[in-house]
Amino acid sequence: MSPDNITQIRKLSQLYAYTSIQMHETVARKAGLSGTDHKYLGFLMEKGQMTAGELATLTGLTTGAVTGLIDRFEKKNLVSRHFDENDRRKVFIKPNTEHILALLTPLYADFRSKSEQLTASFTEKEINIIACYLSKSINLMDEAIHQLNNQ
Repeated sequence: MSPDNITQIRKLSQLYAYTSIQMHETVARKAGLSGTDHKYLGFLMEKGQMTAGELATLTGLTTGAVTGLIDRFEKKNLVSRHFDENDRRKVFIKPNTEHILALLTPLYADFRSKSEQLTASFTEKEINIIACYLSKSINLMDEAIHQLNNQ
């Protein structure tokens, strides 16, 4: 592959990341959230119930920042706190999936439909290439996060 092609893909990846941030910020504001809160809510939706400490580790936030995040989510009925039956000091944060979906699904409906149409326009071979690139890119980012966190 030529250096020009590599540069083109790098620039497109950066533009994709920047545009994704702008889109998620816009959706978040429409939902009454900050952009980062919106993405952290996504972590909870993806991973399901977890402790505040687990959420702090996953996000890289301090435990104090996670407490504030959970408080904001709880006020909007997006999560609830549940005490561990065996250890009352341990608190689980459970996403209110029904409420979250009711809030966010309408804001993503048009984008999701158009994204699905775009994906359907590619051949199976092209889809496999795109999936391979995205998977390998995610792995590279995970490695970079790990390295930076351990410096």
